[in-house]
Amino acid sequence: MKLWSLLGNSQKLDGGAMFGNVPRAMWSKWVAVDADNRIDLACRALLAEGVNGKRVLFETGIGAFFEPKLKARFGVVEDRHVLLDSLAEAGFSDADVDVVVLSHLHFDHAGGLLAPWADGQPPRLLFPNARFVVSHACFERAQHPHARDRASFIAELPGLLEASGRLELVDDNYCATLGEAVRFHYSDGHTPGLMLSEIVGPNGQGGVVFCADLIPGAPWVHLPVTMGYDRYPEMLIDEKRAFLTDMRARGVRLYFTHDTGCAMAAVAMDEAGRFSASDPQAALTNFALAA
Repeated sequence: MKLWSLLGNSQKLDGGAMFGNVPRAMWSKWVAVDADNRIDLACRALLAEGVNGKRVLFETGIGAFFEPKLKARFGVVEDRHVLLDSLAEAGFSDADVDVVVLSHLHFDHAGGLLAPWADGQPPRLLFPNARFVVSHACFERAQHPHARDRASFIAELPGLLEASGRLELVDDNYCATLGEAVRFHYSDGHTPGLMLSEIVGPNGQGGVVFCADLIPGAPWVHLPVTMGYDRYPEMLIDEKRAFLTDMRARGVRLYFTHDTGCAMAAVAMDEAGRFSASDPQAALTNFALAA
């Protein structure tokens, strides 16, 4: 099995919102911050070749679907659809992807499903040959969002996914399309039904798990660090503790979507029981993963 880390469109968001109740005096030592209190965020996808005989893309980033006013409001940096460029650099196009797995349907994780914004044109799905794998709970949340997170969803996206005839909703640890090659873990602290995809290694050991917004990047591996965007920070911390304990015990590496400098890392624990990221890798290019 081969893996590629693929960058999508990047964002600049408020650092305080990204680090929840962590004081700026602390988080500003971990990441660079600009004069507007914003930090740089990646929207990194993971492409895997040979997953149950399929080419699978885990997430699509934010994409370029926003109209100019909203693009500026949400800090989207590039004008072009960067993920399509990254796929091309790896030797693929969106039409070559067999399956797209989405941890949830917030726009910074699913917006890349859509073609770039064009004046007067309605939203349009890319990835014409792919099945779209989403958890039942995440899909329901996108259809009926809470007032607190309504702005995080793309109103037209659930209807487009259903109309494609290629939507697969799951609420189990495995799905029909990917079989036992990918195991799903679930979290509710950030959004209901957040789905964390583990590409399973031999005998359940090794492998890689897409951490999505349970752990957006290396600084968030530390248990107390959460986001202001999380629904239930205490629940998320408990979920993260169990998740990291499991991944460390089985040697599963963590894959980060929002960390600008680290795509993948192992889980470490010090003598005090504090989790951290170790053996960081900035990017994956045709990376061989034992299957």
